[in-house]
Amino acid sequence: MILDLGANVGYSSAYFLNCFPDARSIAVEPDEHNSSICRTNLGPYEGRALVLHGAVWSQAGFLSFSKDTAADGLECARRVTQPREGSLDNVQVWDVGSLIDMSGCTAVDLLKVDIEGAESAVFDASARTWLHRVRNICIELHGPDCERAFFNALADFSYELDHSGELTICRSLRPKLATNAN
Repeated sequence: MILDLGANVGYSSAYFLNCFPDARSIAVEPDEHNSSICRTNLGPYEGRALVLHGAVWSQAGFLSFSKDTAADGLECARRVTQPREGSLDNVQVWDVGSLIDMSGCTAVDLLKVDIEGAESAVFDASARTWLHRVRNICIELHGPDCERAFFNALADFSYELDHSGELTICRSLRPKLATNAN
């Protein structure tokens, strides 16, 4: 099972589904336009790919979706934030544990994460409830707060750490064995 959080238009999911013909994917994308394109791009993998228009957070519910604009008027980042009362741009959010449960699998083979700064919420204390169900993580960390939250969440795990460009890769995630202090 592959969880593609911040799936954009689905290229990563399509790549992994091609590489691993027995794999299934849940792709989560908050931007409605990108989510629609993702659904089209993953259409050929019907039965193996589920596209969810929404986002991931530390708990299920609803959040506001904002598009940050650069000085040149181009969108530079899309983020979920605490919901604004009366806002029409709220999106459904899921916690990672709920997405794993939704998959029907006991574990996630790959958790791919590109969620524009929401890492600090997703990898808060609530990560303890689901992180033991993840085998490998490929994540783009957005700033020192997100990096700190992520590595704090992994403190009780052993893994092989690697980097590729802006990606942080944690392979073979496994709980650290408790040691006897006697």
